[in-house]
Amino acid sequence: MAPSVADNHHHRSTTKQHKKGFKSRHATKNALKEISKGKVEAVGFERGSRKTPHQQVMSKFDRRNRSKQMRINKDNEHAKQTNVFAGRDSAPRVVAIIPLCSDISSASAVRSLNTALDIEQDVPEAGWVRTDVDRFKQKIQYLVVKRDLLASLDACRVADFVVFVLSADEEVDEEGELILKSVESQGLTNAFTVVQALDKVEPVKRRPQVVASLKSYITHWLPTTERVYSLDNRQESSNLVRSICTITTKGIRWRDQRSYMFIEDIAWPGGKSAVNEDGTGDVVLTGVVRGLGLKADRLIQVGDWGDFQVDKIVAAPLEARKKKDSDMMVDAEEDPVLERPTEDQDDVADLAPEETLMDDVTQYAASIAPTERKGVLLDDHHYFSDEEDEEARPKPKRLPKGTSKYQSAWYLEDFSDSDSDLEDFDMEDVEEGQSAPAHPADGEEGMDLDGKAMTEGGPSEYPQSEMFLDPSPEDEADQIEAYRKSRKAEEEQDLEFPDEIELHPNQDARERLMKYRGLKSLKQSVWEKEEDRPYEPEEWQRLLEISDYKRTATKFMREAWAGGVKPGNRVSVHIRGVPLRLQQSQSRPVAMFSLLRHEHKRTACNYSILLSTDHGMTIKSKTEMIVQCGARRMVINPLFSQAGNTPNNVHKFDRFIYPGQNAIASFIGPLTWGNVPLLYFQRTTSHSTPDSPSSSGLQLIGTGTSLPPSMNRIIAKRVVLTGHPYKINKRVVTVRYMFFNDSDVRWFKSLPLWTRRGRSGFIKESLGTHGYFKATFDGKINPMDAVAVSLYKRVWPRPAKAWSVEDANAVAESETAPMLVE
Repeated sequence: MAPSVADNHHHRSTTKQHKKGFKSRHATKNALKEISKGKVEAVGFERGSRKTPHQQVMSKFDRRNRSKQMRINKDNEHAKQTNVFAGRDSAPRVVAIIPLCSDISSASAVRSLNTALDIEQDVPEAGWVRTDVDRFKQKIQYLVVKRDLLASLDACRVADFVVFVLSADEEVDEEGELILKSVESQGLTNAFTVVQALDKVEPVKRRPQVVASLKSYITHWLPTTERVYSLDNRQESSNLVRSICTITTKGIRWRDQRSYMFIEDIAWPGGKSAVNEDGTGDVVLTGVVRGLGLKADRLIQVGDWGDFQVDKIVAAPLEARKKKDSDMMVDAEEDPVLERPTEDQDDVADLAPEETLMDDVTQYAASIAPTERKGVLLDDHHYFSDEEDEEARPKPKRLPKGTSKYQSAWYLEDFSDSDSDLEDFDMEDVEEGQSAPAHPADGEEGMDLDGKAMTEGGPSEYPQSEMFLDPSPEDEADQIEAYRKSRKAEEEQDLEFPDEIELHPNQDARERLMKYRGLKSLKQSVWEKEEDRPYEPEEWQRLLEISDYKRTATKFMREAWAGGVKPGNRVSVHIRGVPLRLQQSQSRPVAMFSLLRHEHKRTACNYSILLSTDHGMTIKSKTEMIVQCGARRMVINPLFSQAGNTPNNVHKFDRFIYPGQNAIASFIGPLTWGNVPLLYFQRTTSHSTPDSPSSSGLQLIGTGTSLPPSMNRIIAKRVVLTGHPYKINKRVVTVRYMFFNDSDVRWFKSLPLWTRRGRSGFIKESLGTHGYFKATFDGKINPMDAVAVSLYKRVWPRPAKAWSVEDANAVAESETAPMLVE
């Protein structure tokens, strides 16, 4: 029998299958809550279904129906935008002709466009002209503007289309770039670019190169420009007019939220009977209503004249009325009155009425400046009581050793303290207990020095043999002068202390810095507003205060959507109280804007400002500048502060803003609803700024946007007092030259100290009578370091002044005045 051989059985590795183990935990309810992050499944959707319309699977019928609805909505929107230009009595399309070169004539450009359509018409050098384009069944109203900054801005504010005219011979100079930049910054609607005198370029093959160069230049400012039209080519001019008559206007958002009108005619009152005692009268403005409906209850803003009330709105059709039969006609019919003001008409008063303070008003005391304080205000508390409060505190009794708290109440202070078995017993410990917290007057709150509380009678860190002597006045004056000279050289090289001030040795810091306070954190500490009541402007309590700006702005902006005279109607607006001296003015208003409710009232305005890098100079706070906000121009002296949001609404005051820096400009001015673009200008004169980039009287220095007004925004001006670490020991540093008397040291004792290199500390005690003091820090102080303390006070914005007609005339005279040559 053959022996059995054990066969080794082997499985091929390719047939083996290794399954992954389940490595995740059990999905408990808490684990599922953590994964969902609070999200809840929407009602009506099953798990795994597509939730958004783009994710849903639609049938062919639904897709067709959806496309049809979108097409209908788009057609309705287009018809709504072009409806004002449709019909025989439709509104004309307003086209502003803006020349950018010195050898350009706007009137010549309009004549070239009319010639391309075989239209003969007289065109003024400056003004407006209405042209009926029968080929496209449209009416065009050309605004012929000279090369002037303010005139260009006024024309572009009411224009539906803007045509920039370039020259084939000359480049756009700095004046033209200023106009182009300003118009683009205030808000620009549909824009076209044309070139004049292109047929004079020789040889002919250079003309395409000139056009390409002009297109490359204009696309830098207007990237959507597709081509540059030539006015010397009839076909291109005709194509430009066709585009103007057929395309939909893009509009300007801030302008379309209001009602406005281009002023075609101004009728002044005739005769002395129509003039009021104050030299005012009723003036009639004629034009076509654009934007939203024009309401008689709202105030209107007429150019640089100001804000006025509407007496009535009368229809003024352009076509003459057909007369009735001669046997029935007696007099021509008067134009119908479309709207009259109601009891809801806005008043021209920009401030709330003054409130009479009665004798029994208890809040009047809050507006009186405190004459006696316990110390400098730190956050919302006065620390370090004066000597009277210290005397009022109970003094410790001298009691025998081992006396309990109950027995100490039976002892009187009528025995001698010569016995050696007596000890000090503080009566406050009886009431508050042994674990009472440290008093703020100790100056040791939040710090523990070796676990022992420092007291007045405790051991000092200085050796007992050390004695401090006050220097003589002559030596101290020499030391101060030498120290400040050395610091002056350092300040010129390093601007780490931009808010630093120096006190005179004979000046009391407590009196000079009475309005200032201390803050532990500029962005976190509570600002006590009652301390600022005595220093606020007189009209501050009469300004308009808005608690919820977003909701209120939405309410009044939606209110303008309904009612009023519909856009497209030609009307005559009768306004009251217009000064008749404006009739002699050289500048004529171009547009009339209807203000929204409350937009004439004054409040604390906050506008953002971005200083242009082309300006190249710093601007100091409270410097006079001209700001254009929508339809308004104002002369302001703004306060600059840091931008951003803080928990306590406290923002640091900026003494200067630099090119490219973004800040907030605050002043007291009229309210503006919504976000409106801003332009900041400065006056320029030939003798003061010979290198001015503009030959006009104004120079663009920055742009911005209107922000929500706020009377609770606190602008805190900071001053920094610095001292020199005179002696440095292990725990205590002697500081000098920050104060110059011991009373100032006690007054500002609660303020936290800081150094240039990041150390923080506090004042421990005064040393001598010349302002030296001991200070404790959280680390070792470098001898080259500087000890500083920050103080803050609230600064108030200044009121703005309306840009008047006299200011505009002065700018116009400065433009025509000859340049002074040295």
